[in-house]
Amino acid sequence: MAAARGQLPDATALDGELVVWEAGRLAFERLQERLQRRAAGASRLAQEWPAHFVAFDVLRLACQDTTAWPYWRRRAALETLFTERRLTAPWALCPSTTDPDVVTEWLTWTAVGLEGLLFKGLDSLYLPSVRGWRKYKVRESQDAIVGAVTGSLATPRSLLLGRLDTDGRLRYVGRSTTLSAAASAAVAPLLSPTASGHPWTGWTFSAAWGTKETLTVTLVQPDLVVEVDVDVARDSARRWRHPTRWHRTRPDLSPDEVAPFGI
Repeated sequence: MAAARGQLPDATALDGELVVWEAGRLAFERLQERLQRRAAGASRLAQEWPAHFVAFDVLRLACQDTTAWPYWRRRAALETLFTERRLTAPWALCPSTTDPDVVTEWLTWTAVGLEGLLFKGLDSLYLPSVRGWRKYKVRESQDAIVGAVTGSLATPRSLLLGRLDTDGRLRYVGRSTTLSAAASAAVAPLLSPTASGHPWTGWTFSAAWGTKETLTVTLVQPDLVVEVDVDVARDSARRWRHPTRWHRTRPDLSPDEVAPFGI
């Protein structure tokens, strides 16, 4: 990335996001892994998982401050920069549109890891430390099996969720946000202490993605199905990358009626 700076005019500053592309999808976890490495390890991963910078705004262009320009003018300057300088990888221009039909089509690109869209006002200025955009995330309702909880069986605080794979093994898919008092009270009577041979026996679960801190969990009999609200972000292991939001219990469903792991 440092070597690619030569493609830009001197004293140019872009706003954007680093991404890693792997197996036809955006792989956020690969970017996180690169950020945690140093020296030889960082160089090796840079070769294995090259990053791209997706630009969506320009703050300074060849020494000229552009933050006071309206967004439509900054966007035009950004597009001209890519065209005239013929920028190539790792630089990439984020697509932009004002056509609602195109926006609707983009929202179907979830299979490649697109989580949602950003909206900016055409006349908006770039104000430091002020969020000048809005984010719309694609969310959907999904069913999952409760395999463990944080807290206790009597007062669960969050749910660790799984789905069965094609071999009938319970695979971990994600964790819920902290349950409300009402949700905890609804779930608790439906939880059962785990029997011997729980598929997650001996497993550890991280408190947050990319950290080494582990959660203290209580395994439960994996027979309770719940409905959760999720966004579409997945990691390379096909797990939900962000915490899910509990919606309701589904005692009417058995674990084998839940969509299989990876769906």
